[in-house]
Amino acid sequence: MLLLIRLPSTTWYKYCHYNGMSTRVFLIIWLASFLHSDPLNRKNNDGNNIIAAQQKPGKEIPVLCYHNIKNILDGHSPELTVTEKTFDAQMKMLFDSGYHTILPDELYKHLTSGSGLPSKPIMLSFDDSHEEHFSIAANDMKKYGFRGVFFVMTIAIDKPGYLSREEIRSLADEGHTVACHTYDHPLLTRLRDNDWTKEIDESKKLLEQITGKPVYYFAYPYGAWNERVIEELKKRGIKAAFQLSEQQSLRDPLFTIRRIMVSDTWSTAKLDEEIHTAFNQKNLAYSMRK
Repeated sequence: MLLLIRLPSTTWYKYCHYNGMSTRVFLIIWLASFLHSDPLNRKNNDGNNIIAAQQKPGKEIPVLCYHNIKNILDGHSPELTVTEKTFDAQMKMLFDSGYHTILPDELYKHLTSGSGLPSKPIMLSFDDSHEEHFSIAANDMKKYGFRGVFFVMTIAIDKPGYLSREEIRSLADEGHTVACHTYDHPLLTRLRDNDWTKEIDESKKLLEQITGKPVYYFAYPYGAWNERVIEELKKRGIKAAFQLSEQQSLRDPLFTIRRIMVSDTWSTAKLDEEIHTAFNQKNLAYSMRK
């Protein structure tokens, strides 16, 4: 029996890259799962329409997603990697264009209570705990007064090429947000019942012990989510979660906040264009309300 999973179309490449799966095989599985799913989550189990309780904000806030940041590409995929030179040019463009970085707490308060944000707000997010998030990204952001959110998978802590406990603590102490990205980056839509404690509870607790601060935010590995995953996060004290660029859930927009992955192939002009075109409310649950 084929196990169907709901994985966003923009993340099949990343999933195949991590798992060595044939792109053709995965696309067939994804297409089948999409045709059998309700990506908008418009109805509950009784078939009734659901309207999200969160307040409708004035516009969608751009959220950028970075993974690898290297001195040179050197065989790394440009879809998952930017060079240090590219990253600095992008940060300078954002600064020169008048963008102000915000953190998940600020976005959460804006979405739930309508609290104000600075002009041209943007969020910078970093997935998978790479050491260069501290040594390159955080140092470069400091030049522009920027802060970001770092989604940490805890299996990698203190391993070569990944963030150490001291670096994670330093990021939190410097005003960045440290958030959860599971223990070992599983596909949560296929997670067994007895694995939730290890992947979320223990990972979250460890990050709280390291930083001395509560962990309220989460990023889905591969951007993959479904209603069951969202309910498990809610039970574990997560207030909001970040996917990639797919349609938001109408039922739980706070748990399907959209992001775009930044490519090294983009010029600064292309990044600016993507920010304006990708975050245009077209894929937002609350933009569909009557």
